[in-house]
This record gives sequence, structure tokens and C-alpha cells, in this order.
Amino acid sequence: MSRPSDDAVELLHEIAAGLRTAGSVEIGTMFHNPGIRTGTKIVAFIGSDDRLIVKVPRERALELIEQGRATELSMGRRTMREWVEVPAGDDLHTVDPSVTLENWSALARESFDYVRSLLD
Repeated sequence: MSRPSDDAVELLHEIAAGLRTAGSVEIGTMFHNPGIRTGTKIVAFIGSDDRLIVKVPRERALELIEQGRATELSMGRRTMREWVEVPAGDDLHTVDPSVTLENWSALARESFDYVRSLLD
């Protein structure tokens, strides 16, 4: 597995800064990669090929996969039902940092809200 690029890590820090207005956010290491936590729960992290990995409800994960915006996340032989991988860029796979930041921020916010709801 390759290490995340500096650009992807910088985007993650920008996303975390935006989430701090909504609650407790920490940057840490998840599965040896940089990620975002709220409390003890993982919200999102950067995976291989600079993909943002987020936790969303299963129905939303399936919707994102069907739309072609994300792919299922497998760890070993196990498919993670509520986790998806989101590539950099937009639906046309144009890699533009501002578009990536916008797309990833929206999905990270969904993930943040979902993870926080599980803490209640």
C-alpha cells in the first residue's frame, strides 16, 4: 500500500478544520494512514491511491457506489458494509484540488454527522 501524498493529507487537514465548527475533531492515524476522528470513532481517513475513505449508512454507501462516486472498501476478505472509498476529483474523474476538497468535505460531513449519531 502506498503512502498518501502530501496533497491528500493537506486536503484532509482542511476538511478537519471545517468540521471543527460542528464538534470535537482530531487528526490521528487510522490503519497507518492519516485520518479524522470524533471522540474515539473514526470518521474518515486517506487510503491507498489518495482515496478518501468515509463511514456512511449502508443505504448511502450503496447509493454512492451505484452513482459511481465511490467503491466498496474491502479489508482482507471482508467487505466493510458502511465504508466506501472516494477517489480524488469529480464524477468525470477530473482531478482538481478545489473540486476534490468540495466533494470530500461534503462526504466527510455526512460521515461526521453519522458517526456522531452513533455516539448518542
